[in-house]
This record gives sequence, structure tokens and C-alpha cells, in this order.
Amino acid sequence: MDIDSGKRIIVFGAGGRVGRAAVAEASARGHRVTAVVRDPARHPDLERPGVAVVRGDVTDPGSVAALAAGHDAAVHASVRLDVPSEEYFGATTKALVAGLTAAGVGRLLTLGIAVTLGLADAPDVRPMDAPDFPAEWRAFAQGHVVEFDLLTARAGPELDWLMVVPPMDLDAEAERIGGYRTAVGTALDGPGRIAHADLALALLDEIETPRHSRVQLAVSV
Repeated sequence: MDIDSGKRIIVFGAGGRVGRAAVAEASARGHRVTAVVRDPARHPDLERPGVAVVRGDVTDPGSVAALAAGHDAAVHASVRLDVPSEEYFGATTKALVAGLTAAGVGRLLTLGIAVTLGLADAPDVRPMDAPDFPAEWRAFAQGHVVEFDLLTARAGPELDWLMVVPPMDLDAEAERIGGYRTAVGTALDGPGRIAHADLALALLDEIETPRHSRVQLAVSV
């Protein structure tokens, strides 16, 4: 794809593993990318033709709106382990909905976590609700539950969104296989793993040709 005919995509949390994979995949496809990080000086390796690395705050709707103006789609891949999960994902979701809407960005893809999905053979059963599920993981997963609920409640028709949910075995070092499977709202049967590069493939496919809207989409190999 010629870079002049590609989309403009903004990636929040571009310094993390999923964010980096999304930036790389978007750039390889000829899209223009704005890579948002908290400290650009820490991520000089993100710079490449067609990629602008900028400082931003995904919890601030004003920052989101200013940076996202003129973009076609946004990817949210940020995470903070030093802030309570519900607080952080609540703040980012409110800022993204308000900021992207103000900026006129029509598509948001955000990341979820598999334990918030129903099991493939028992859609009403979530692993995070099991009594022996680790409490610290439940607390983190609850942030993504809050995120999904806020997107459902707050995003108007002008902002289409999708929560892409990889399995727990998400491997930055695994080789890309160039494919993936999907399921809406429930986990997938099978090996339950995916490489970051293949997750990025799914994200960019949904930006270029949206097939799912306002749901949790499980993605695995």
C-alpha cells in the first residue's frame, strides 16, 4: 500500500509489546502512524518512516483529542501496573470516548483480557469468577470489565469500537504465522495462544476492513 493512500492511525501505549507490534504492522502496510507514549526519549527505536512518536496522556480527553485529530482509527494498547486497574481503565476509556469523539475519529480498537470472556463450552462462565482464581488477576481483569461497560454505555454512534481479546498465552517472541481465528463474546477452543505479531495482524485487519462492532472479539491461533 502506498503511504499516501493509507490510513492515519494513532496508537496509545505504543511503547508496550502489543503497541509496538501494532505500530510495526501498520507501518509495514503503508499507513501513517502516530505512536503515543509517556516519554518519547525512552523509545527512539519506534521512529521509522511514516511513524511519528509523540508524548501524550491517554487519561486526558484534551490530550487524546489534540493528538487524534485527523486520524482515521485509534488503537488503545496501554497498561499501568502502578495504578489500580479499575481506576486506570475507567479513566482511559472515558478520555478515549470523549477525546476521539471530539476529534472525529470513527474507529477505536482496544485490548481486553481472556478471563473476562465466557468459556467456549459454557458462555455464562467466566474464569475470573472462579473461587480459586488469583485475586490479583481478578482485580486486573475487572479493569477491562469496567472498560467494556463504559464503552457500551458512553460511545455514541459516531465512534465505532471493538475490544480485541487475546488468550492468556500472548508471546512477544513467538514467530508470526500470518493467521488467526476469532469468536464473538466467548473464548476459543484450541491451544489458546497467539504471537504479538499475529494479534497486530488482527487489529490492522479490523481497521482496514471492519467486520465486528461493539463486541468482545476473541482472537487466537
